[in-house]
Amino acid sequence: MILAEQLKQGIDELGLELSDDVQRKLLDYLALLEKWNKVYALTAIRDHTKMVSHHLLDCLAALPHVTAQRVLDVGSGGGQPGLVWAIARPDWSLTLLDSNHKKTTFLRQAVIDLGLSNVEVVTGRVEALTAEDPYDVITSRAFSDLGDFVRLSRALLADDGRWLAMKGVHPYEEIALLPKDIVVDKVVPLHVPGLGAERHLIIMQAVPNA
Repeated sequence: MILAEQLKQGIDELGLELSDDVQRKLLDYLALLEKWNKVYALTAIRDHTKMVSHHLLDCLAALPHVTAQRVLDVGSGGGQPGLVWAIARPDWSLTLLDSNHKKTTFLRQAVIDLGLSNVEVVTGRVEALTAEDPYDVITSRAFSDLGDFVRLSRALLADDGRWLAMKGVHPYEEIALLPKDIVVDKVVPLHVPGLGAERHLIIMQAVPNA
């Protein structure tokens, strides 16, 4: 199966409606990721088929659960989920944050090459970031601990905003150790076509005066 067919089939399985132009741009992003990966070590995955499932469809699977206009992707790395979401949702505004200069160099070039006008790339640590307008959604696929994720990014989230953490297996222990004023709205099991591994989306919010 060629990559375009694999991607289209996966998108159909996820119940998403993405134009042919968006699908082409997603594959263009994958080509850039593969090209830059040879020098910058952006991903351990080399197989094209796995790149579609592990990088594109894995990020796209969360889209139906995201309601936002302003999104911050913490530890964006090679652009997951930030760049993938930016391509799929051109009406959203996304900030991609990473402390690794090589990764943000790639992200900035990818934004230029893909012609994305809805993305800002920032090099730095999340605790040092300031924002005049808080974010509707703060997401991450890289943070290993939910507690650190919400603690370090809390000042950047809108009062009615949500954290969306992309995880593998259900993080029972991490959830149990969250601060008392952080509520888990929902834990969504995600079926990612072709992945063959557990994926969960943890949706959280802060409760004032809890």
